[in-house]
Amino acid sequence: MTPEIVGVIRQIRTIAVGKRIRELTRLRRAYGPGRWRKRKGIARVRIGGETVLAEVHWYEASGVGRKEFKIKRILTE
Repeated sequence: MTPEIVGVIRQIRTIAVGKRIRELTRLRRAYGPGRWRKRKGIARVRIGGETVLAEVHWYEASGVGRKEFKIKRILTE
């Protein structure tokens, strides 16, 4: 089940950059080279028809975009 981000992502922070990312080799092989960053933020996410506030993590690189969103935890409102 793929999460669907509804609206904007707030409170975006960078967790890791470049060689500090464990999955760097796989990301470069799958999506191409770039300055890869692992990031996190808070967003409204639609899961199975229900919309909840959640902490999401993803990878992004300039020229490639945001890839592989993951829901890390559901937040109470």
